[in-house]
Amino acid sequence: MTDVDTPLRAKQELGGVSLLGNLDLGAATITSVSAWRFWHWDPSNDRDFIGLPITTVSANPSQQTQYSQELRIASNGKHTLDYVLGAFYFYQTIDTQGLQVQGPAASAFLLNPTSTGGKNPATLNGLTARNTIGFKNTSAALFGKLTWNVSDRFQITPGLRLNYDKKKGDYVSVVTNGTGTALTADQRGVLAPQSYQPDFDNWNLSGDITAAYTVTSDIHAYATYARSYKSGGINLSGLPLDGSNNPILSAATVKPEKVNHYELGLKTQFLDRRLTLNLAGFWTEISDYQATVTNGQLGVLRGYLANAGKVRTRGLEFDSAFRPTDRFSVYANGAYTDAKYVKFVDAPCPPELSGGSAPTATSLPGPAGTGTVSPANCDISGQRLPGVSKWAFSYGAEYDLPATIGGIDGQVYLGYDGSYRSTFSSNPSRSLYTDIKGYALSNFRLGFKAKDSWNVFGWLRNAFDHNYYEVLALQSGSTGLVVGQPGDPRTYGLTVSRSF
Repeated sequence: MTDVDTPLRAKQELGGVSLLGNLDLGAATITSVSAWRFWHWDPSNDRDFIGLPITTVSANPSQQTQYSQELRIASNGKHTLDYVLGAFYFYQTIDTQGLQVQGPAASAFLLNPTSTGGKNPATLNGLTARNTIGFKNTSAALFGKLTWNVSDRFQITPGLRLNYDKKKGDYVSVVTNGTGTALTADQRGVLAPQSYQPDFDNWNLSGDITAAYTVTSDIHAYATYARSYKSGGINLSGLPLDGSNNPILSAATVKPEKVNHYELGLKTQFLDRRLTLNLAGFWTEISDYQATVTNGQLGVLRGYLANAGKVRTRGLEFDSAFRPTDRFSVYANGAYTDAKYVKFVDAPCPPELSGGSAPTATSLPGPAGTGTVSPANCDISGQRLPGVSKWAFSYGAEYDLPATIGGIDGQVYLGYDGSYRSTFSSNPSRSLYTDIKGYALSNFRLGFKAKDSWNVFGWLRNAFDHNYYEVLALQSGSTGLVVGQPGDPRTYGLTVSRSF
């Protein structure tokens, strides 16, 4: 059932062209990859998600264009030293024309209902923000990777990448009310005029090294260390406000992530290579982790990026496959992941701690859910990272029989694929309202395939029609609103493909 009072629209125009070229020089090959892409987005949404006229217009149509060029040279064959050297360039522009209009029910929903402004529907009715947003993104890199074949069994592979990123934006929000008069404090608290020009640029050097050893023809071991970066950035969806309803300019830019990653692994095969078993252990530490947070103030329409102090993920993974006969195969994969914030002391608080007045020297925050005094921010150090289940598994099997259909020789096959993931948090600050319970899904397929030709199969996904959420998200501008994206229900269909 859908309850909205604004037409929902998602019109897109996208396209592009790419060109790949290779020049064989004998000892090496030069490769060029050129691309141009565009994406035009024309949406219409009901940002209050209900049928009352709270936010009657919310749309951010945008036009995006990007260009990229990569040029690399790689050695051919296998030598004592093999190499790849290259350069990369990327340029992107985005222009957005945003519009938000509040309706006659906005005052009652977005302001204190006991206040003068909250009692008067005209306070927010017709309040309009027109946002003009521009973004330019440039990235360039030099990279190289060597493979030192120490022996037939032992290889050492180091790599380096020098990267430059520059991001520049312009955000202007012009806010007017329905009467054409100066904005009141209530109106500025919902839609505040903002104008800022964030600018970010950064050089970084990243690299990795892997040592791989072939113990036997069926047992391979490796160890990897990687030092990498995730580019910093800028926020262009409006900034959180200070106590005077002015944008906090320090939130306009986001520092790059710095990542240290360690991994050990084994790749093995047994029983005349009918059984494959791969194992890996990993440990990753990230400084200045970029978390998407939701601000409790009404003027910030969407989540924005902020830096957490430090996070750590560690765990074990395995994947396996077994073919006891030529007709029957099974597989099972799994992972245990311990992912948490090591330090995040100024995170936005969960909704359990929202809805109260601001803390002062004499009035401190009360227990969760009391609604008396709400903290300005929360220390969530030690909490789990969003979107990560501690346990995750996938498994399946397939059985086939020789068959001839319509004079075409092939196989009839029956397959099953299943998955399970344990409970995970869907919000940067963990909340009772955004934890998603663990769930298991089952998919089946039945079909006929001919070698290097036809493949026709019927499929059934989420066969037992399990109800589950993929995301539960808090929405800016509405303390008590949690929006869920449900997973697909039981779905069935037919796929026909042909190889040429």
